[in-house]
Amino acid sequence: MDQIIYLVFIGLALIFLSVFLSFIPVGLWITAWAAGVRISLKTLIGMRFRRVQPARIVNPLIKAVKAGVDIDIDRLEVHYLAGGNVDRVANALIAAQRADIPLGFERAAAIDLAGRDVLQAVQMSVNPKVIETPVVAAVARDGIELKARAKVTVRANIDRLVGGAGEETIIARVGEGIVTTIGSADTHKAVMENPDRISKTVLGKGLDAGTAFEILSIDIADVDVGKNIGALLQTDQAEADKRIAQAKAEERRAMAVATEQEMKARVEEMRAKVVEAEAEVPKALSEALRSGHMGVMDFYNMRNIQSDTEMRGSIARGTTKDSSGEEIK
Repeated sequence: MDQIIYLVFIGLALIFLSVFLSFIPVGLWITAWAAGVRISLKTLIGMRFRRVQPARIVNPLIKAVKAGVDIDIDRLEVHYLAGGNVDRVANALIAAQRADIPLGFERAAAIDLAGRDVLQAVQMSVNPKVIETPVVAAVARDGIELKARAKVTVRANIDRLVGGAGEETIIARVGEGIVTTIGSADTHKAVMENPDRISKTVLGKGLDAGTAFEILSIDIADVDVGKNIGALLQTDQAEADKRIAQAKAEERRAMAVATEQEMKARVEEMRAKVVEAEAEVPKALSEALRSGHMGVMDFYNMRNIQSDTEMRGSIARGTTKDSSGEEIK
């Protein structure tokens, strides 16, 4: 019976010790003391209550102290609670110290909380990065299109990492500078002969203002000749002018046809009125003879005058009339 109680007691002790060691990181505390980092168990227990993983704070602290970087454990814990990456900040501070780059903890923590990789920024300050722009097309004054591609060597600017523009802004500004430089050239040959003209002009514009980088150099990797945009525009303009002229000619032709049709209609109308009037002449003559307003001799004189007029007309036209009254040549 005593042995059973003894075994139960030992089991409970082991369970308590396991729970105690899982809640209180004694092993981590011993590791810190062995590395020369003085941390009390009270601080580690407080981290547990504040829902902070002690290893995420203690291990970067040990690494920083061993590297000679002075960091306060409370600020590391605050940075962790703010959602920052404590290990990356510690590595960045160590790298900055080795490279003799002035970088304090507050600046590194702000860069990390801003969403930028502070360690990569420190590494880029030591080892500049090359950004390659896409192919930029521009047209010189002589109408020839040139396609250029540039390589931009940049170095991270630690002081402007918070709030500074990124790589996309650098690429956009360099592309704009290339377009401006090529567009201001008198001929495309001048650009082809001196491509460094683009680099010097673009580099002198201060394109890194307001960005998180410092531009070290801009090198033109490739310049190719594209289309003859001037000739294409002239061709398109000539084609457009041709279509406009054709449209106006068609409009004038339609108006002429409409006017001709209108004139024909008027002529036909007048002919109809003449025929109608001629049909009334015999009636008028008959009425004049019946009423005595015209005598027989007057009628014959009128017919003679008509015959004489018709004969003169026939002679003028070079035709004569047969016995039936039909004109013959």
